[in-house]
Amino acid sequence: MAKFRYVHTEFWQDAKVLEEMTPEDKYFYLYLLTNPNTTQIGVYQITKKQMAFDLGYSIESINALLDRFINNHKVIKYNEKTRELAIINWGKYNLNKAGKPVMDCIKKELADVKDKTLLWEVMNHIPNEDIVNEFSRVVHGTCYDTYHDTSTTRTTIRGEKEKEEEKEEEKEKEEEEVKSSANCFDFYQNNFGLLTPHISQKIGSWLDDFNGQHEIIIKAMEITLERNRRAFSYTEGILKDWYFHKVLTLQDIEAYENEKKSKVVVGLRTKQNKRSLFEQGEESKKRQAAIKPMTPEEEEAMRRMEEELPF
Repeated sequence: MAKFRYVHTEFWQDAKVLEEMTPEDKYFYLYLLTNPNTTQIGVYQITKKQMAFDLGYSIESINALLDRFINNHKVIKYNEKTRELAIINWGKYNLNKAGKPVMDCIKKELADVKDKTLLWEVMNHIPNEDIVNEFSRVVHGTCYDTYHDTSTTRTTIRGEKEKEEEKEEEKEKEEEEVKSSANCFDFYQNNFGLLTPHISQKIGSWLDDFNGQHEIIIKAMEITLERNRRAFSYTEGILKDWYFHKVLTLQDIEAYENEKKSKVVVGLRTKQNKRSLFEQGEESKKRQAAIKPMTPEEEEAMRRMEEELPF
């Protein structure tokens, strides 16, 4: 059965699209809205490699576009670990009606989502209360009634959603601050030189191994620079060492590196102590060699003095 995705004509009049997006951004956005992996609920799984293959881009370009759409345009969320992408405004245009076939499809797709927090991003922009309740059931593990049938009380989940929105906004700001200061691709380009597709792919692989933690890759590159090296192969050696010893968080890595430095300092001190003892021995030998032997006359005089001693 053929699958269709609708793009509203309002897309081209949207202020964000008109004023903030480049032609490349618009192309990428349309791809995210209409590619074969899209679902009814606006959350779907897709890898960076597939995006790069479909669009004819490098992994580096896909990383840059995702970063721009997450942090600048703020229209998507992407989980590096589960490879799931959420289009935040999807529900506004695609989840207006809630007939039985649609609800059955939504229930099935909701159950397949691994990162349930992505559903919250989409849920906040869904106009249909029945669909919102279905999302809520999955996100919170319970179904909220939209309205209580009492004459004095009329409650909705909107108040809860507003509180959660505020928390999410604060969380997003914190994440943006971290990400703005921790992008290993930018760090490489600013400190090592031109970021080639080959190096970009290597960095991407290491990001996968360390669960998308840019700060770890940056830490390895910083150590490389501190040791007056400029080759990413040296950085890879550091990353291999960490991965082999299963130090997979920045905190563990710093503790591991400090422990190694302590061992080096102890080794140097021990070596210096040994060298000092050796030098002392050499000096003693030199002093002994500098002592001139007594002449026969001096020896005879010394013997007579000893004989004249009273004891």
